[in-house]
Amino acid sequence: MTASVVFDPLLPWWLIAALSLLSAAGIGVALWRGLSGWALRGLAALVVLAALAGPAYQREDREALSDIVLLVEDETASQSLAGRARTTADNADRLAARIEERENTELRRITVPDAPDNGGTRLMTALSEALAEEPRGRIAGAVLLSDGQIHDIDRAPRVPAPMHLLHTGRDTDWDRRLIVENAPAFAILGEEVTLTLRIADDGAAPEGATEVPLDISVDGDAPQRFSVPVGREVQLPLTLPHGGRNVLQFTTPEAPGELTDRNNTALVQINGVRDRLSVLLVSGEPHPGTRTWRNLLKSDSSVDLVHFTILRPPEKQDGVPVRELSLIAFPTRELFLEKINDFDLIIFDRYKRRGILPGIYLDNVRNYVETGGAVLFAAGPDFASADSIFRSPVEAIVPARPTARVLEEGYRPSVTDLGARHPVTAGLPSQHEGEWGRWLRQIELEGTAGDTVMTGADDRPLLVLDRVGEGRVALLASDHAWLWNRGYEGGGPQLELLRRLAHWMMKEPELEEEALRAEATGQRMRIIRRTLGDEAGSVTITTPSGETVTRELEKAGPGRFEALYEGPEIGLYRLENGDRSAVIGLGPAAPVEFERTIASGDILAPVIDGTGGGVKALDDGLPRIREVSAGRPAAGRGWIGITPRGAYRTLSVSQTPLLPEWAVLILVSGLILGGWLREGRRS
Repeated sequence: MTASVVFDPLLPWWLIAALSLLSAAGIGVALWRGLSGWALRGLAALVVLAALAGPAYQREDREALSDIVLLVEDETASQSLAGRARTTADNADRLAARIEERENTELRRITVPDAPDNGGTRLMTALSEALAEEPRGRIAGAVLLSDGQIHDIDRAPRVPAPMHLLHTGRDTDWDRRLIVENAPAFAILGEEVTLTLRIADDGAAPEGATEVPLDISVDGDAPQRFSVPVGREVQLPLTLPHGGRNVLQFTTPEAPGELTDRNNTALVQINGVRDRLSVLLVSGEPHPGTRTWRNLLKSDSSVDLVHFTILRPPEKQDGVPVRELSLIAFPTRELFLEKINDFDLIIFDRYKRRGILPGIYLDNVRNYVETGGAVLFAAGPDFASADSIFRSPVEAIVPARPTARVLEEGYRPSVTDLGARHPVTAGLPSQHEGEWGRWLRQIELEGTAGDTVMTGADDRPLLVLDRVGEGRVALLASDHAWLWNRGYEGGGPQLELLRRLAHWMMKEPELEEEALRAEATGQRMRIIRRTLGDEAGSVTITTPSGETVTRELEKAGPGRFEALYEGPEIGLYRLENGDRSAVIGLGPAAPVEFERTIASGDILAPVIDGTGGGVKALDDGLPRIREVSAGRPAAGRGWIGITPRGAYRTLSVSQTPLLPEWAVLILVSGLILGGWLREGRRS
């Protein structure tokens, strides 16, 4: 039970103040004129003003509320190092027991796990959420058991009581970590890129270590070892070995006594891309399909196109000067002897032998393919003639032989069963609504090798793909693909077909017909197996720790098999399926929880100092708990403080007016009458 005097004014305070000034002025005038009743009149005015203020005697029936202390326990990954988890758990239980033994005190225990998506330690977020659920007037203190390496200091709340950090580190702790300062997301094949690395020793590191070994592995191959300095940036020049994803793993061996080797390894995944794709297009004679090829290749900004059209063969003599027919002479020797290996793809569009390219040049084209080049033959009627380019040294690489028959009839190109599984033609029907338009000419082929992915009239081979040596060859047995581009009878997916065909020949990784790859989302990977076969079997997964797991690949579409796998660890995973293998890195290149592992209060110090709290090491012993007044220092040698809040809940309130109306009326009337009588006697 508590009692106090409260005021409930009948008029605004400013008006009561104005009336007080007016009353004082009136009493002053009465005193100046010598009226003997001025004192009684002043007392009457004072009673009226006091009555207007509404004084009352208030009694409250209160129930005391307990103070609340928040105990936040860090259970993130960095707390698993060097026995910190056990230290935290043991000291949390002992500290909780001490707090709960105190009278009028309640404890709230909050645990903080790892944040998802490599979010690190979200200690301040957890503290903010806990404060939001409790009355701030009852918070007597907050104690954090952590290594102090938090990642959301910008979310720090305003704590209305002392906050303390009891960190789990030791003075002898030290750690070596590998830091990738700069790594590009992609790099141009054949061009050198520079990665910036640094190896840092934190904490009480042993003296004398100036250089340490560094192992570098590409795509899981045997690592190469180098010696690098400690504490200084290292510029590492690198040229990617292949297109697509390149997985680089950097590792420095674990040193005796360091906290963990989890930050001694860094994974960097760089996508290798071609800067420019060089294409040589040789058109035997002008025809509507020439523009189709040219527009397709020129529409791709990454393609450098060199295009020659033979307007007049050497045997044709019409008296027109050469300078009026061509802008530049056909540099056959330069293109087919000196610079042929500079091209990623050569296209012969309706080309036939006319003596322009001697046999030695065409033999060089054959060598170009066998050593890794790519040639596409877009055949017209000349391919079936006696002057066909097939009847030259390139015969050894052409995947089919012409029969000398040209089919002049309408037909609808169709994808074969094999083509439905090949990346060049798989899914093409979905690219165009309705039936494809007809083509009106086809060169009859026989003795085909390689893969027939499209057929034409009477299921005859229309598009044949083949691998020759290290290179690739494609034969399109028609020069009427341009009809689709013109929308003839509805057209068809001409642009997509020719684009895929050109990129498959230039060995784009996404269009490999036999491939094993994986796509990562967090710790989950989607394993994708591309194959021309009907079955894919199972894939063997080797985890970073060396454990092997087998997953069955399930059919996801023609020629495509998939499996999902949740990786238990962060690091490099190896995948094997038959003679195919791949590598992929799961998780971040450097987990944020292990970027800094030395326990410290530096990050939290500004927030803690603002509450009067302190930072102490649990290795020095569990501190005692004291009560301190608000605004006083709340930490000292061997102790931490909490501030009692004295919070309460009001059960009932009663008020008794100190100046009831009848009393005011009697007092004011008596004082005014007394003043009047006194002044009357004097007069």
